Amino acid sequence: MRTVLVLMDTLRRDALSCYCPERSARTPNLEAFAQDSVVFDNHWIGSAPCMPARRDIMCGRYNFLERPWGPVEPFDVTLVDTLRAGGVYTCIKTDHCHYERTGGEGYLQLFNTFEYFRGQEGDPWISRIDEPDNMPETFYGRVREQYQKNRATWPNEEDMPSPRTFRAACDFVDQNAGDDDFFLMVEAFDPHEPFDVPDRYMDEYGGNEGLDRDYFEIPPYKRVSDTDIPQSAVDYVQRRYKALVTMTDHWFGTLIDKLKEKDMYEGTTIIVTTDHGYFLGSRDYLGKNYMHMYNEMAHLPLIVKFPGGERAGERARQLTQAIDIMPTVLEAHGCPVPDTVMGTSLMPLATDAEAPTREYGLYGVHAMTVNVTDGRYTYFRAPVPGNQPCYEYAAIPHTIRKKMGTDCVDEIEMGRFLSWTDYPVYKFPCRKPANIDQREDCLEEVHDSMLFDLSTDYAQEHNLVGVDGKAEERMIELLKRGLVEHAAPAEQFERLGLS
Repeated sequence: MRTVLVLMDTLRRDALSCYCPERSARTPNLEAFAQDSVVFDNHWIGSAPCMPARRDIMCGRYNFLERPWGPVEPFDVTLVDTLRAGGVYTCIKTDHCHYERTGGEGYLQLFNTFEYFRGQEGDPWISRIDEPDNMPETFYGRVREQYQKNRATWPNEEDMPSPRTFRAACDFVDQNAGDDDFFLMVEAFDPHEPFDVPDRYMDEYGGNEGLDRDYFEIPPYKRVSDTDIPQSAVDYVQRRYKALVTMTDHWFGTLIDKLKEKDMYEGTTIIVTTDHGYFLGSRDYLGKNYMHMYNEMAHLPLIVKFPGGERAGERARQLTQAIDIMPTVLEAHGCPVPDTVMGTSLMPLATDAEAPTREYGLYGVHAMTVNVTDGRYTYFRAPVPGNQPCYEYAAIPHTIRKKMGTDCVDEIEMGRFLSWTDYPVYKFPCRKPANIDQREDCLEEVHDSMLFDLSTDYAQEHNLVGVDGKAEERMIELLKRGLVEHAAPAEQFERLGLS
């Protein structure tokens, strides 16, 4: 058995024509792939954002209930370790820069081989001391000096990191044509910010309209109304995002073509998905992480091509999440699923359209709301005022950009605090969410609990808390059940006012 997992970062569901034809980007390769595959309509985020989502994938259980952004822990039973123990060759090709920063340790090293292409976002790569020549004087959004230095090294589209990632995956297929029993993970940072895309793709969406490609890199993580960004610039970044999706689709197509060329397409399980969505001006938001996890962030694409084209062109209504990827890949390779895994394999759906998956999904950012969906309702449970008690649990005390506990050394405890492992961990007091960029007031954005019925209100405009008591009570009970079944730290109940 061969499996290929293609993870495109920040790929919004409505960017794909198989989900939202009236608003999607131009993605002919993903559209053709969807016709050969099962399109999952009810796929939801688990832990957000980038590295928490990857730990969900690698471990088959939620990260966000216990800790924020961080590395693979020494007690983690991982997808790749389990595959390798079963004799499966594993490889990752990626340009995801967060693997090479504090808080991203241990993921790449799991694989038999890995290849990493540098330069995305703020990757500290090009060692030029002086400020680059292409730094703007005025701009809408943020521009990282380091990225401007990095991007000067790729004069052509094929030199950019994500195209190089897909080209390296094609090389892997060339080098291993005819081989079986491998797991290839192809992880493109695009269409994640910075929304840097060659002009030929922008021309498909109306061009640049006077806004220089060099100078609109990353929208600020703020409400649009709290910035001086005009609507024309918001419209521009939306088109720029679509253009980057179209570029990523093009290079995805080169991988699919290569698999077909080497007669490896039909017999390979191919999974295409993402880690999280992104706000591009809707609900007055730009960015992610500091607001409620509305559908723009939480309802995600998942497309699976089963071997032999089983159920090609069909839709799946079952509820799924990233934690289901690990047991799916393991079952595809005939490997046992470890007891620590909380996900459900999707392989039975290859032959049985009615195969069950899960009754609910939990999702969230650590120390923010804890959310639950049953596929029809979404319920956002806000923390109590003060957001306490709240802790972070980790054996490796790294998180994004820093080490944990440096501001509360005398309050750190250590013990066997996680019920699902005997490995001792540190217990750190958590005063505020650890991975919120630019936002000190993020808890003010989520101070109210919210309930939505997606069958009549997919746009999530009508909060049913205090209106539909029966549905609210049922979702609260489902949330409580989820916290128990997924071994959440006990204080989560008190922090969420569920004691």
